[in-house]
Amino acid sequence: MKVGFIGLGNIGGKLAGSLQRNGFDLTVRDLDRKAAEPFLDRGAKWGDSPKAMAHSVDLIITCLPSPAASAAVMEADDGILAGLSDGKIWAEMSTTDEAEVKRLGALVEAKGAEPIDCPVSGGCHRAATGNIAILAGCERATFERALPAIKAMGRRILHVGPLGAASVLKVVTNYLATANLVSLCEAMVTAKMAGMDPATTYEAIKISSGNSFVHETESQVILNGSRDISFTMDLVVKDMSLFSAVAQRANVPLEIAPVLLEIFKDGETRYGSREWSPNIIKRLEEACNVDILAAGFPEAMTDDEPEVEGYEVVVGGAEHP
Repeated sequence: MKVGFIGLGNIGGKLAGSLQRNGFDLTVRDLDRKAAEPFLDRGAKWGDSPKAMAHSVDLIITCLPSPAASAAVMEADDGILAGLSDGKIWAEMSTTDEAEVKRLGALVEAKGAEPIDCPVSGGCHRAATGNIAILAGCERATFERALPAIKAMGRRILHVGPLGAASVLKVVTNYLATANLVSLCEAMVTAKMAGMDPATTYEAIKISSGNSFVHETESQVILNGSRDISFTMDLVVKDMSLFSAVAQRANVPLEIAPVLLEIFKDGETRYGSREWSPNIIKRLEEACNVDILAAGFPEAMTDDEPEVEGYEVVVGGAEHP
């Protein structure tokens, strides 16, 4: 299978690396050609345009920072749509809007090609090792055709339903992660102000019913002081806005989500859009004149699980193949 990959940023570069590491015939493209150089040095081809890439590969993947960026790459005169034809697959791995991916998917289908939305979840450190989770929304036959490439990029793969379903569930999970991050910030600052040692607080949460994936990752880089989880405040605002749009279309009267969105908009104003998202704790640190730091925690997260071939998670079925 020939694969094209557009968007070699924090997540996209690592997903493309997994494809290359697993022997796929890879063509890459990014606005910053320097981001592609490591792939080219290892034998990947450079895509002269999205149109040319779509014409030459079987599966073309986009992993871009916003729905607007994806639309531009798809619909430009030399964009992906101009190069698609019968039997080709477009996979949208960006975190995007359900309605937008359905709109673009209809244009893909009009070309005789097949669309998938397949966002990832689990953090950059797991994307780097091919151990990230992937949600896939598409027809079952399309899912099975794309599965070899998807399994090379992720460990746990869930076919969640038709096109757009994965984008809904992705922003749902990102909403939960955001709520968890903000509540952890409040918990750790409160514990510190109540006289608790931050490292002891970390371990207490870790062995308790309050533990979570977010705690075991983001709390560590908070305590280190780097706050580097390779995810920025503007991306949280984007994802929270997408979640709110899903809820609005479904007539759900949200209560917590609007507060979280305002917290991160304030964080953007104070610290900049490209500040690492865990540094949202700084709002409380400043308010309480305290630093939430402890020795012995990593500057960035690494995945210590060995890379294994991905497998499909079956709803109501076995977790492992």
